[in-house]
Amino acid sequence: MDRPSDGRLALLLLLGHMITALEVPLDPKLLEGLPQPPTITHQSPKEYIVDPRENIVIHCEAKGKPHPGFSWTRNGTHFDIDKDPKVTMKPHSGTLVIDIIGGEKADAYEGVYQCTAHNQLGSALSNHITIRQSRSPLWSKEKFSPIVAQEGQSLVLQCRPPAGLPPPIVFWMDNNFQRLPQSRRVSQGLNGDLYFSNVLMEDSRNNYICYARFPHTQTIQQKQPITVHVIDLDSLNDTMADYFNDTDLFSDKPVEERVPVLLVPSGSLSSQMVLRGEVLELECIADGLPTPAVSWTKLSGEIPGHRASLMNFNKTLRISDVSEADAGEYRCTAGNRLGSVHHTIRVSVKAAPYWISAPRNLVLAPLETGVITCRARGHPKPHIQWSMNGLPIEDTPKDPSRTVEDDSIIFSEVQTGSSAVYQCNASNQHGYLLANAFVNVLAEPPRVLTAPNKVYQVIENRPALLECLSFGSPVPAVTWFKDSRSSMLEGDPYVFHKNGTLEIHVSQAANGGKYTCVARNNLGISENHVYLEVKEPTRILRPPEYRVVQRNRDVLFECKVKHDPSLIPSTSWLKDGGELPEDDRFRAQLDSLTITGVTESDAGTYTCVTYTSLDQDSASARLTVVGQPDAPTDLELTDPGARSVQLTWTPGDEHNSAIKKFLIQYEDGLHQSGVWLNLTEVPGTKTTAHLKLSPYVHYSFRVLALNGVGYSRPSLPSRQYRTNPAAPDENPSEVKGHGTEHNNLVITWKPLTGLQANGPGLQYTVLWRQHGVEEDWTSVSVANVSKFVVSGTPTFVPYEVMVRAQNAYGPGPEPAAVIGHSGEDFPSAAPGLVQVLVLNSTLAEVHWEHVPLWAVRGRLQGYKVHYRRERSLHRHNSHHGEQRSESFGPNRTRGKLPDLHPFSVYSLHVTAFNSRGEGPASATQRFETPEGVPGVPSFFRVSASDLDSLTLEWAPPHERNGRLTGYTLRYQTVNSSHDLGLLDEMDLLSNQSSVTLHNLHHSTRYKFYFSAKTQQGSGPALTEEAVTILHRAMVSPQVDIATQGWFIGLMSAIALLILILLIVCFIKRNKGGKYPVKEKEDAHGDPEIQPMKEDDIMFGEYSEEDRKPLRVSRTPSSGTVPRDGSEDSLVEYADSGDTQFNEDGSFIGQYSGRSGPPSPVINSLV
Repeated sequence: MDRPSDGRLALLLLLGHMITALEVPLDPKLLEGLPQPPTITHQSPKEYIVDPRENIVIHCEAKGKPHPGFSWTRNGTHFDIDKDPKVTMKPHSGTLVIDIIGGEKADAYEGVYQCTAHNQLGSALSNHITIRQSRSPLWSKEKFSPIVAQEGQSLVLQCRPPAGLPPPIVFWMDNNFQRLPQSRRVSQGLNGDLYFSNVLMEDSRNNYICYARFPHTQTIQQKQPITVHVIDLDSLNDTMADYFNDTDLFSDKPVEERVPVLLVPSGSLSSQMVLRGEVLELECIADGLPTPAVSWTKLSGEIPGHRASLMNFNKTLRISDVSEADAGEYRCTAGNRLGSVHHTIRVSVKAAPYWISAPRNLVLAPLETGVITCRARGHPKPHIQWSMNGLPIEDTPKDPSRTVEDDSIIFSEVQTGSSAVYQCNASNQHGYLLANAFVNVLAEPPRVLTAPNKVYQVIENRPALLECLSFGSPVPAVTWFKDSRSSMLEGDPYVFHKNGTLEIHVSQAANGGKYTCVARNNLGISENHVYLEVKEPTRILRPPEYRVVQRNRDVLFECKVKHDPSLIPSTSWLKDGGELPEDDRFRAQLDSLTITGVTESDAGTYTCVTYTSLDQDSASARLTVVGQPDAPTDLELTDPGARSVQLTWTPGDEHNSAIKKFLIQYEDGLHQSGVWLNLTEVPGTKTTAHLKLSPYVHYSFRVLALNGVGYSRPSLPSRQYRTNPAAPDENPSEVKGHGTEHNNLVITWKPLTGLQANGPGLQYTVLWRQHGVEEDWTSVSVANVSKFVVSGTPTFVPYEVMVRAQNAYGPGPEPAAVIGHSGEDFPSAAPGLVQVLVLNSTLAEVHWEHVPLWAVRGRLQGYKVHYRRERSLHRHNSHHGEQRSESFGPNRTRGKLPDLHPFSVYSLHVTAFNSRGEGPASATQRFETPEGVPGVPSFFRVSASDLDSLTLEWAPPHERNGRLTGYTLRYQTVNSSHDLGLLDEMDLLSNQSSVTLHNLHHSTRYKFYFSAKTQQGSGPALTEEAVTILHRAMVSPQVDIATQGWFIGLMSAIALLILILLIVCFIKRNKGGKYPVKEKEDAHGDPEIQPMKEDDIMFGEYSEEDRKPLRVSRTPSSGTVPRDGSEDSLVEYADSGDTQFNEDGSFIGQYSGRSGPPSPVINSLV
C-alpha cells in the first residue's frame, strides 16, 4: 500500500477538505461528449429468494461512457453464461435470466452471484447476491390424542410448523376457517403456540388447528386438528378411572386461585440480541387464576413511546427501528389479586455496517487534488477494505498520485489516464456494505447548463433563487451581474451558493430585472442571462367568518382576495381539510361559498384557498349548525308522595345549542283530558324535578327542552300518577257583593277549577249579613254556579259576604269577609242654586250645590250638565243646536262649557247620577254668549279684469257671530319669481258685495286677502290671485256660454234635426227597394229566417215573428239586428258615408241587416 509521510498526509487532507468533488450533470447533450467510468444503477437484493415456479431474474444495470460491458461470478469463480443454454443476458444490460420453467430445478442455480460492469475507464461491482429457492415443506403426518385438562389449569397447544424459506406465518383457526377468539386469557405466542393462562369449560372443542402460510409461494399448510376436553374435578376422576381402571387419581380438593407463574420466558432473567434498525419483540405469557395482567417497564430508562407498542393483550412489547439507545434491561410483570411474578430481559443492540459518509464519484481536472471517503459504523466496528476496478488495491500497480489512509483515498496532482472505479467494502459479522466511486480525470471548458433567458417569478418579501448550473473541469467559478456588467454583485442582499445559484433572501420590487451569470476556469468562459420578476403577494382581505346557522337555512362565506394584476388567481374551498361534498347545495364562486338548506352533516371547518402560479393564501371559518333539541326521553317517576313526586328524564340531542331550560307540562286525565298545561320549569343543567301536586288529579307528565333555536317536540307522556282526594285547600277568589236592583244583593265569585277542587262533590257555602247591624250569618249552599242573588234588601246598605268551598271530604279553610253593598236607586233630588257665568263668546262656567247624601241613594259618581244652543241672536241665523252634555266628578260644584257659539242663546240644566242612573233635573237656566269674530266670507272672487282695474265680488259669512261692521281687503303684487310687493289695505262697508280697484299696473299679478269683521275684530281671510290684461283687445266678458239662452236653443235645434234625419233613414231602409246586401239575401235565402214582405210591415204592432228570440247577443246603435257576418254586406256598407269607428279604430257602423221583422224599438219610435 502506498503511504506518504505524515506532513504530506496533513497537507493532502487539508486540500481534500478544500476541493469539492465535481458531479457530472445528467444533461444528455453534455453526456454524449464526456467519458465516464461505469456506475451500477440497479441490482437485485443481497438476499434473493426465488419462486421455483418462475424464471430467475438477477438484475444488474449500469451506465457509463462508453457503455459498459458485463460479466458475472458465481461462488467466487467466473460464470460462463455462454456454456449454459438456460442462462441469457439481456441486451445492453447485465441482467441474467435463468429459464427454469422448462424443467430445470431452481436449486441447481443456488449460490452467490456478483456482477461486474466495465469499460476502458474502470470496472464497477455489484453486491454479492445470494440466490436461494423458496421452500414450503409439508407438515409431518402425526396423530394427536385428545388432551384432557382440568378446569382452571393452564394449557399450551404446540404448533411447531415445518421450517420454510422464508419462515411461515402462523395462526390458529377451526375447521371452518374461522379464527379462534383470543383474549387476555387465551393468546398466541411469538413461536406460534397457543397459550391458555387457565382453561374454562367453554374451551372444550375438537378443532384446534394450527395453519402455516408461506408468503413466497402463497401456500398454506394445515396441522392435524387437536381435541381438548375441559372437565371439572369429579368428571376428571371418572374419566381417568375409565382409562386406568383406577379411581381418585386426582384430589377431591377444588381448583384454587393461584399466583401467576410465567410460561414464557422461563426463569427470572434472560437475554436477547437485536440488530439496529430491526424490530425488537419481547414476550411474557403467564399462568394464573384469575387471569394475570401483564405490564412492562425499562429499568435503565424509558420505553420510547413513539416507536413502542403493546400487542397481544400487553403480552408482547414491540419496538420498531431499534437504535443503540434501546439497549438495556426490560422487566415484564404478570399479576393478579393474589400476587405477581417478574422477569427481566437484557437487550443488547448490535449493528451491521451503516453509512456515515458513503464514497462519492470524483471528477478532477489534470493536476487537481481530491479525496474519496468511505466512513461506516457498526457494532462491532466494521473493517474497511478498498479495491480498484474489482481488485484489492494492494494488488494493483502503484500510483504515486494515490494514497490510502484507512477510510480515505487521497489523490494529488492527478494525470490524464488515471481514471478508475474504486470499491469500498465495510463489513463485520452481521453484514457488509459495498459502494463504488469513480475518479474521472477530465479537462473541459465551462458550460452554463441553465436555460438561456429564463424568467424567474417570485412573490415580494420571499426568497428568490436564480440558478446558474455549470460544468467544467476544473470546476468553474461563477460570478453575477445585474442589468449591466459594470460591477459584480456582492454582499447584502445577495447570497452566493457553491453550485452557482444566486439567492436574494427578501425580494423587493427593486430587485427585478436582468441578471447575468459568468462561469470561468482556466480553459475558457461561459455566460447566461436570466430575468427576475417580483410580484405582489396574494392576500385574503375579507376572510370567511364563524357562522352559527339553523338547520334548513342558507349560509354564505365570503373570501375577498387581492392579487398581482399579472397573475390569474383561482379559489377552491375545502371542508375539514378535504374536498367539498358532491352536492348541488354547495355553490362555490371566486369570492364566496353558499350552502343552501344547511344540514347537520354540513357542520365543520371551511377553508378558502386562493392561489396563483406563485403563491397562495388561505383562511378558515367554522360552521356550527344548530337546531331545536330532540325531545327528552325515558321519563321516570320516583319518590311518590301524597302531594309530590320526583320526575327524571334523559335529555335529547341539543344540536349544538345548549339547552337553557326544561318545561314540564301535565295533563289531568280526570278533569281536562287532552289538555296540557304548564306546571314548572327547571334549568337546562338539571334532569330531575320535584313536583308539587294537587289532590284528586290523574297526572300525566311530559317534558319539553328549550335552546337558543326553540322548543323541542314534547316527550312521550309519563305513566299516569293519581293523587287521593282531600278537602279543598282554598276558597273561591274574587268574591264581590253588589246590587243590580234597588232591593237586591248579588254575591259573585270565581269558582275553583277541577284541579283546585281536591275531590268530588264540590259545593259553595254563601254567607252574608248586614254590616254593623246583624250578628248572625245567613247562608245557603249552591253548586255549579258562580253567583247568588239575595232579594228584599234595603237600598244601598253595606253587607259582609263570604264564600266557602267544600267537597265530599270536608270544607275548605275559613274564608275572609268582604264588604259589599246592596243595589242602588236613582237619586231623588236635583242639584240646587244653579248659576251660569259667561266667560267669553265661546266659554261659560256653571255653578251648583251638592245633592244631599240621603238623596243620592247609592254611590255618587258625579254631575252632568245638559245644554243646547236655542238660537242665534242674528236675524239671518236662527237654527237650533244639538243637545250636548258635560260630566264632572262627585266632588265638583262647578264646571266649564267649552266650544260655544258666539252671539247665541243657550239653555241648560244639571243632574246628579250614580251607577243606577241620573236623578231629576234642576230648573232650566238660559244665557247669552257675546259677539265674536266672524267666519270666512261665503265666497270671494275676481269677476272682471281690465288694463288697470279688477272687479271683486263676495258674500257675507255663514257664521257671522255678531253684527258685521264691514270688510277688510288687503292686496299686493306678485312678480315672476313669486316675490311679494308692498301690502295695501282698504276697509269696505258691511252692505257692500263688490268693489272695483282702479289705477292698477297692467299685465301684473295681484294677490288678495279678504275678511269680514265685527266689533270683536276680523275673522279668517280668503285669498285669491288675478292678473290685469296687456291689451284692451284681449278683454272679453267672462261669460259662461253654456248658460246663454241662444246657445241652448241652437243646440236643441241641431239635436232635433239629427233625430229626424235618423228616423227618415231607418224608414227608407225598411220600406225602400233592395240594396246589394238585400239582393244577396234574396238570392241565398236563409232556411230559418225568411225575408218579410212589405205588406207584413206593421207600425206600432208586433207580428208573430217578433216574438221569436233574437240570434245575437247585442243590438247595434241603429236598432237593427245584425246578420251572420256577410263579407259582401260589410264591403258594400263600408262605401257609405255613415261609417263610424271607435277611438281605437274599430268599426261600429251598421253593415248588414237580417231579414225579418223590424226591431220593436224602431217600430215603436216610428
